[in-house]
Amino acid sequence: MGFARTCSVTLVGVEGVVVEVQADLEPGVAAFTLVGLPDKSLTESRDRVRAAVVNSCGEWPQKKLTVGLSPASVPKGGSGFDIAIACAVLGASERIDPRVLSDIVMIGELGLDGRVRPVRGILPAVLAAADAGFEQVVVPECAAAEAALVPGVSVLGVRTLRQLVAVLTDEPVPDEEPQEPDRPDPLMAGLRDLGGGAVTGTRGGPGGHDLADVVGQHTARTAVEVAAAGGHHLFLEGPPGAGKTMLAERMPSVLPPLDRQASLEVTAVHSVAGLLPPGRPLIDTAPYCAPHHSATMQALVGGGPGTARPGAVSLSHRGVLFLDETPEFSSKALDALRQPLEAGHVVIARSAGVVRFPARFLMVLAANPCPCGRFSRTDDRCECPPSAIRRYQARLSGPLLDRVDLRVEVDAVTRRELSAVGARGETTTVVADRVRSARERAAARFHGTPWRLNSEIPGRELRSRWQAAPGAMDEAERSLERGVLTARGIDRVLRVAWTVADLSGHDRPDADDVALALQLRTGVPRGVPMAIGAGA
Repeated sequence: MGFARTCSVTLVGVEGVVVEVQADLEPGVAAFTLVGLPDKSLTESRDRVRAAVVNSCGEWPQKKLTVGLSPASVPKGGSGFDIAIACAVLGASERIDPRVLSDIVMIGELGLDGRVRPVRGILPAVLAAADAGFEQVVVPECAAAEAALVPGVSVLGVRTLRQLVAVLTDEPVPDEEPQEPDRPDPLMAGLRDLGGGAVTGTRGGPGGHDLADVVGQHTARTAVEVAAAGGHHLFLEGPPGAGKTMLAERMPSVLPPLDRQASLEVTAVHSVAGLLPPGRPLIDTAPYCAPHHSATMQALVGGGPGTARPGAVSLSHRGVLFLDETPEFSSKALDALRQPLEAGHVVIARSAGVVRFPARFLMVLAANPCPCGRFSRTDDRCECPPSAIRRYQARLSGPLLDRVDLRVEVDAVTRRELSAVGARGETTTVVADRVRSARERAAARFHGTPWRLNSEIPGRELRSRWQAAPGAMDEAERSLERGVLTARGIDRVLRVAWTVADLSGHDRPDADDVALALQLRTGVPRGVPMAIGAGA
């Protein structure tokens, strides 16, 4: 009888659980039994592992083989257990010394020819191994850079099972051909899993775009700057061609680079989704995600058949989620955003268990004022009947809009603005510097608290610890009494006022800061100059 064990990792959302892989060989009719709540893809590993061992090491033990995955109560899935199962079997058959295997975590899929192929979620899996006290991990060679992001862990990247066996047995390591360059694109695989290409862009938005390209739109530019500085959600409403999409696409470049912790969080989500591009193991810029309006609720918030996958709200974690043509999204999908907007995470319950994905994003909504897009108080070209306009605007529910801090009407660009020479607004670099300074002021104010941005502060803490200047909130309180603002709305006005104060260099919001916050919140002009950004 032979016995050996090693370890691998299963993922529950973006959190890893270390699994002990045990192999037991006994005399009897040759059979291969896999126990421990494996899913279909893991059950199929029996055939992959057998073929890989035969093609790499020459023989398969002709005995009764039982492979157990412990803890048995945790559902396990995916092909990342393949090399751990293969090495445990080889340890039980004494091809490898079992003592060498017990302190190593192995993650990777095996091809039938013994090649080690990449799998999703390498970074969160190695993080889980490090947290459990393991110091050595084996991963596919192409994922070694991603695994090496975790400090204190020795990473061995291998191309084939033959190489791994040679390392474990102190034999000469054979030189194997590298992974084919034409292997399936991880980005396209991830998009298919999210439901028919629902996500159209990630990581940093389109490159080479500058805020100076946006013509006019001083109020909207100010709103973009305030949203970026404080993490406030933004709603842009205006006719087609006014610049709503241009503003949203330039938002990620205004945001500061991600710190180390945020980079690891974002990279872990994209790794689980299979969206990490080759050669870029760490995402250090704000992600940008722009789903098509036909995206399903599962594509937005996560889910799908079998193991739940992260949706657009998680792929835009610490970045920007842009919903263009927002009224065209299904009402169920939009209302599903309300919980992650408040909580900063998504909890998805399935029969196999509950998974939790991070989802702290900056949401930008864009919409036309009516189906034809020409409705305005000063333009009579709109041919939509009033009932159609009401139905179109009602697709955005009140509870969803109440969670949006900034609401701005984007006017059509005039001929004079378009043909003006030398009238370009401020560049992205100038605005980004001001945003970074404002965030540094907020970080100094929130030092020692669990919050980073003004938009994250609970209302009770905001009203008790960070109040505006005396009398500055009078107009906002009158709006509350008139029913223009809700209780949640007045808290959001105070949050925006603090962001305006940070951008302006004020120690606390004054009456002008609150007035600008009210204007950006309600869309009602209050005679306040757009002095922040926008090149006004």
